[in-house]
Amino acid sequence: MATNQTLTHFDAQGQAHMVDVGAKAETRRVAVTAGTITMQAETFAMIREGGAAKGDVLGIARIAGIQAAKRTADLIPLCHPIPLTRVAVEFALDEARHAVDCTVTAETVGRTGVEMEALTAVSVALLTIYDMCKAVDRGMRIDGVRLLEKAGGKSGHWTAAA
Repeated sequence: MATNQTLTHFDAQGQAHMVDVGAKAETRRVAVTAGTITMQAETFAMIREGGAAKGDVLGIARIAGIQAAKRTADLIPLCHPIPLTRVAVEFALDEARHAVDCTVTAETVGRTGVEMEALTAVSVALLTIYDMCKAVDRGMRIDGVRLLEKAGGKSGHWTAAA
């Protein structure tokens, strides 16, 4: 169940608007997100061994995720452009599942959170893996894109249930 019972991106007349954050305090804000891409064993081996025809798949996906975080306000219409102080994109290879797990941590000091930047980064990083490997495996599946944790701001610290 949602903790906030109103959708903040709509005014009293139901019109979409950018939320006014001018009166909010500047605080350190952090968001951690995650997602997974699952693939065929052969595709996973190519990524693990760095043998994909287009080069270092995870290195390129890491840069794509960072770039996506920086461009979130250009992609999500009502997001505020915010000065990011850190974006870290990490990958873990899971041999048993033939999966690449991606975790993103985004940080800022500002008046609004970085959840959207972190979610955009993890999504684009996983989509980049798909794009680079689709020639050999069109059946890859992206799952579980979600917010794991957020800290800072008026609403404080939040962690996803296990």
